[in-house]
Amino acid sequence: MNKKMLVVILMLACVLPVLAEDKEEKVDDRINKSATVFKEILGMPDGIPKDLLNRAYCVVIFPSVKKAAFVVGGSYGRGLITCRKGRDFSGSWSAPAMFALEAGSFGFQIGGQETDFVLLIMNDSGARSVMSSKVKLGGDASIAAGPVGRDAAAATDIVMKAEILSYSRAQGLFAGVSLEGSTLRSDDGANKALYGQELSAREIVRENKVPPPASAQRLLAILRRASPKHMMK
Repeated sequence: MNKKMLVVILMLACVLPVLAEDKEEKVDDRINKSATVFKEILGMPDGIPKDLLNRAYCVVIFPSVKKAAFVVGGSYGRGLITCRKGRDFSGSWSAPAMFALEAGSFGFQIGGQETDFVLLIMNDSGARSVMSSKVKLGGDASIAAGPVGRDAAAATDIVMKAEILSYSRAQGLFAGVSLEGSTLRSDDGANKALYGQELSAREIVRENKVPPPASAQRLLAILRRASPKHMMK
């Protein structure tokens, strides 16, 4: 082995751990932003109805998605998912798995401002769909805009039939942005950066193979306070 090659190897040995640590810090920041977004949306005067949150199997959060992130070719927004533990989703909230939101090929447009998204997975079939390798919203899983307001009637046909209810917020107000045609998938690279091993979203949130990281404690505390118990339909 020549000296130049040895120098390159030594440089990589020094740089790669730093890059891995930086990526983990970015994932922790994603979790913290998700916690802030979820808390703020819950605190809005016309927020997510509590009875719908109590009936949700999983919650997906994508904070601060920018228009520039959605261009033809599959750039994506970054967020996370957490589900209720247990075979029947009756337990406490799981460790978060990192998730990616990809635009449809039609060129998704959401305006110039940043938009926050919260998705409620409302039944077992919806939970199974989002745990697959890649799910198309409106195709593989039905999605509808979620009603808002503390006393919003939740027993409408569209709410009862939808597998996923979506909420979007821009400039502090609910924006009513549709995600139909977009796709969800596990962000495996971010999961590895966070947990230090190759894990799928299913292994994290349904098989509970890892405990929640320290950075997720604030998010899970907010979820436990807001919806400590799953209320079946």
